[in-house]
Amino acid sequence: MNLQEYFSLVFSDYTLRTITLGTAILGAVTGMLGSFAVLRKQSLLGDAISHAALPGIALAFLITGAKDSNTLLIGALVSGLLGTFWIRGIISKTHLKSDTALGLILSLFFGFGMLLLTFIQKQPNANQAGLDKYLFGQAATLVESDVWLMAIITGICVLVMLLFWKEFKLLLFDADYTKTLGFNTKIIDILITTFIVLAIVLGLQTVGVVLMSAMLLAPAAAARQWTNSLSTMVFLAAIFGAFSGVFGTAISASQDNLSTGPVIVLVASVFVIFSFVFSPSRGLLFRQIRFISNRRDLELQKTLSFMYHIAETHDDISHPHTIKILNNFQGFTRKTLQKLVDKNYVTLDGTMWSLTEEGFETAANLYNQNIKTHE
Repeated sequence: MNLQEYFSLVFSDYTLRTITLGTAILGAVTGMLGSFAVLRKQSLLGDAISHAALPGIALAFLITGAKDSNTLLIGALVSGLLGTFWIRGIISKTHLKSDTALGLILSLFFGFGMLLLTFIQKQPNANQAGLDKYLFGQAATLVESDVWLMAIITGICVLVMLLFWKEFKLLLFDADYTKTLGFNTKIIDILITTFIVLAIVLGLQTVGVVLMSAMLLAPAAAARQWTNSLSTMVFLAAIFGAFSGVFGTAISASQDNLSTGPVIVLVASVFVIFSFVFSPSRGLLFRQIRFISNRRDLELQKTLSFMYHIAETHDDISHPHTIKILNNFQGFTRKTLQKLVDKNYVTLDGTMWSLTEEGFETAANLYNQNIKTHE
């Protein structure tokens, strides 16, 4: 099945429609919430939470003995929240920095989760097969109830975000100022973190523990390159995340033996790379273009400055002696000279060139500005 066939079947085939809607909603909600994690410089938080959710999945299975997805996700949510509050406690009660706390909780919970999974796999119970899908995800297991759950959580997330938009924005950019205004920053922080945990837990079944942090951060990192506005960034991150889910699912479905989760992450990475290169304000391409343009402007100014130093010592800037001195100067390129001619700062007669009245005045202004700057 090629991509064209996939998109023609996506509205009529139940399985394709369910998976596509699920990955699109997941991409949108993780993109939105990932924007807050990126701006708060908590990029490792998603990785820590996703790994912290693994022992919760294993314990939920050991307690219930069933692979009901809702039960397992509740276990993942409890474990993820526990790991998150442990991280907050380590940061606030000790002298350890956030990256150290995140690394400790990540390794501790993930190691415990792998230990439990190994224990479960060795039990004489055929029902434990398939639990390892939460490590790398398996989008094909999504059913309509999962998609509805994602849609409801996303709707609640958007509603809360709209209700507390001012508080979220203030906390992101100036927590101390938020406190002086009388807002409870701890509750706002817990609210944001809880929704991030919810989004990560929702994505474990689709993308898996290992890759979930990329799904949280990649759309937000791409969106950050295009804007300085928080609302625009959140919107773009949701769009990038949704498209990553849709196109990743389409590519995976159209090819044999391609897991959906890793393909979605790779598509999201393409958005990141494209944004890093081609975004107008921060992109590497336009930054290089601006650098070259600024360097050329500097060359023009340096050439004009030299001409001014020569011409200011002569009463007549068109005098043959002045022109002779100017033409002995080799510190210009032919392109620089042609630009000066185009701006009517210099006249060119054959191979001989001289400074015009307008060029002399411009050079004098540049010289005076430089003098004032150094003073």
